[in-house]
Amino acid sequence: MQYSVFRKTSLAVGIAFACTYALTACTDASDSQYASQESQRSNEIWPYIESPVGLNDELEARITELMDSMTLEQKIAQMIQPEIRDITVEDMRKYGFGSYLNGGGSFPNNDKYATPEDWIALAEAMYEASIDDSLDGSSIPTMWGTDAVHGHNNVIGATIFPHNIGLGAANNPALIEEIAAVTAREVMVTGIDWVFAPTVAVAKNLRWGRTYESYSENPAIVRDYAASIVTGLQGEVGKDFLDDQRVISTVKHFVGDGGTTDGIDQGDTVVDEQALFDVHAQGYVGGLGAGAQTVMATFNSWNGEKIHGSHYLLTEVLKEKMGFDGLVVGDWNGHGQIPGCTNDNCPQAANAGLDIFMVPTDAWQPLYYNLIDQVREGIIPQERVDDAVRRILRVKMRAGLFDKPSPANRPLAGRTELIGAAEHRAVARDAVRQSLVLLKNNDQLLPLNPQQRILVAGEAADHIGQQSGGWTISWQGTGNSNEDFPGGTSIYQGIADQVEAAGGSIELAADGQFNERPDVAIVVFGEQPYAEGNGDIANLDFQRGNAIDLALLHSLREQGIPVVSLFISGRPMWVNPELNASDAFMAVWLPGSEGQGVADVILRDAEGNVQFDVTGRLPFSWPATPNAEETLLQLGMGMSYGDADILDGALPEDMGSELETEALVVFERAVQQPWLLELSSGDARSIVASSVQALRTIRTETFDDRVQEDARRVYFSGEEEAGFSLVTPFPRDLRAYDTEVSALSVTLKTERTVPDNVQLNLYCGENCNVSTNIAAELAELPENEWQTLNFSLSCLQEAGFNLAQVGSAFGLSTESAWQVSFNDIRFVPEVAEGADNICISN
Repeated sequence: MQYSVFRKTSLAVGIAFACTYALTACTDASDSQYASQESQRSNEIWPYIESPVGLNDELEARITELMDSMTLEQKIAQMIQPEIRDITVEDMRKYGFGSYLNGGGSFPNNDKYATPEDWIALAEAMYEASIDDSLDGSSIPTMWGTDAVHGHNNVIGATIFPHNIGLGAANNPALIEEIAAVTAREVMVTGIDWVFAPTVAVAKNLRWGRTYESYSENPAIVRDYAASIVTGLQGEVGKDFLDDQRVISTVKHFVGDGGTTDGIDQGDTVVDEQALFDVHAQGYVGGLGAGAQTVMATFNSWNGEKIHGSHYLLTEVLKEKMGFDGLVVGDWNGHGQIPGCTNDNCPQAANAGLDIFMVPTDAWQPLYYNLIDQVREGIIPQERVDDAVRRILRVKMRAGLFDKPSPANRPLAGRTELIGAAEHRAVARDAVRQSLVLLKNNDQLLPLNPQQRILVAGEAADHIGQQSGGWTISWQGTGNSNEDFPGGTSIYQGIADQVEAAGGSIELAADGQFNERPDVAIVVFGEQPYAEGNGDIANLDFQRGNAIDLALLHSLREQGIPVVSLFISGRPMWVNPELNASDAFMAVWLPGSEGQGVADVILRDAEGNVQFDVTGRLPFSWPATPNAEETLLQLGMGMSYGDADILDGALPEDMGSELETEALVVFERAVQQPWLLELSSGDARSIVASSVQALRTIRTETFDDRVQEDARRVYFSGEEEAGFSLVTPFPRDLRAYDTEVSALSVTLKTERTVPDNVQLNLYCGENCNVSTNIAAELAELPENEWQTLNFSLSCLQEAGFNLAQVGSAFGLSTESAWQVSFNDIRFVPEVAEGADNICISN
């Protein structure tokens, strides 16, 4: 695969990190070595990466011999990667898929509490079915991929490390390599071969919901960390490369995922090619240079083109100019986002250079047959299929999958004592210590004397799930209790253990209502868990009108109690009011399962000595305003104990310039990403993927209003309750809107007599929805004429609509026969002059 453009990775890493977050002169020195020698021979922008693995003539001959015996069907099966919820062992036996995955929150037997033995059993069954040639004629072993992004985070009891943003604050590539090695061992215990990590995004907009998956805004740090984590996962070539304690790594997401406009997940990265390489591709220089065997394509577009369909980037750049000889895997149905494609039909992705289609849901089967037909019809060249299969087999052979025992019989398989082992947790605890960043420490309040009376407050204080963040057991990291983390420690418990051992007293009161007046209060608060686009926000104001945590800080300060704030978050946020209300303030990021690492730093020992100094530094600049127009603290800043303050007195608490609240367009000529049009009829649901689509008793079709197919009509047969809704897999945060003047604006046309009951339906998360009859309002509209209805956001909010997590923008349902059309749906910051707002109640 690829090594560094020269083979002195350790030297380059040392230079970059010796400069403490790569100040300009130092970064240039390191970069110059990466860009030297052969790196520029094929292209002025994209370097050729010399691999430490290299092509092996004997292995290539073995691949050729195997491919000569394969049928087209067997080759296409290698390119299909379904999800464990959507296939059976018998499907594997029949088709012989080249690989399969479990998505976030997906478990063997669909059981969150599946044991390591359950994981091994599934791995063994799938492996044995894949090498059983009785049905498909193939004995090629399959491989299982998983998102182990901060430890083996799908498995109950596993060691959960700090998320990447905290590791970036630690500024220690050797630590990163150790974490990756621990992760590989715990993954191997469960029989899994392949890890979808590291993420090497360079997040450039903190509003992005995946910011915490980025190590830093500094590309040099990301580059060097990528090399470390790939080495930790896969081992070192010539030493322990992909041996029995190592897994296949994936450098992702190629390329530009952290640079989308406004930080919108899966959006468009609008930069020139030089910036795409200089900023967003450095993780591939480091990761491929360390021998990464796989690369995952990204959801986002580059200057308007979906990268899953970009032949230039996937083939000409990655495979040809950079010389990558491993495999390129897609992301979760990412091929279906290419214009002209669907999840089950996309020759464009294969022709662009995608080697494996990640295809969850039941779309895998029609995709498989469509690809076969498209090769036979010449739409996909046979040579492209052969190239993809050669790459897949090359990775499998390099990983020893043809030679190793079955998953249940490998050396680490079933050694459940390694899942969450004490020595693994010790590494995670050390990572927590190194990740913490001190932003304020008035009068050197920290570290605290543990022999005091200490109050620990805040909803996040005793919540391992919240401190671990997204991608923890479940995809979003929600729905977890402390009991789901056996062996883990909350921040409160870590503090309590040390205080009690030192002879002090401690009280836990989430709301701050103490029984005995404390000498000092520690308040733990921050963001709730989220993953991917669910974490996209409109601006960086932390409280966003919900000032419970701020009120708690003020209450304690008003009582003369010194306050230490521990801020849990997946990104820097605008917390000026919280900083002002704190005597000490520490960014703890998303520390994972070993909360006692926080106590190690903020508490002295029983003799009054500092246990561990604060060494973490900001991996991202900290914003001075919610729009991040100004910087409060620069990249690389932070305090150690005894340092002078880095904040100048009281901070301004006004929002700065007025927050931008442009209209959020949901439907304009067509459904706008990330929104989807969903039909429902009885208990059946489906996403609309074509101009005409029906589901039992409801049907929709596009038609021409002002331009071609710019409006939609919906028919209800009246045979059962049916409806439509504009939904999004990534809830939107609309709290920036002034609810007194803003509205949900819908332009529609009633084309039959309005029934007595037409429900307006809005969804805002679990146990959060608005459903109310608006038949009277619709009946007042003239029939067959376009009319715009403005639903007051203030009234919707009063009816229970949570603007922080808007999951559906507009929906109508009825049990009667009816017909309605719409051509525009959007949230507007201010209703046009003279227009009326409709105030509805739930």
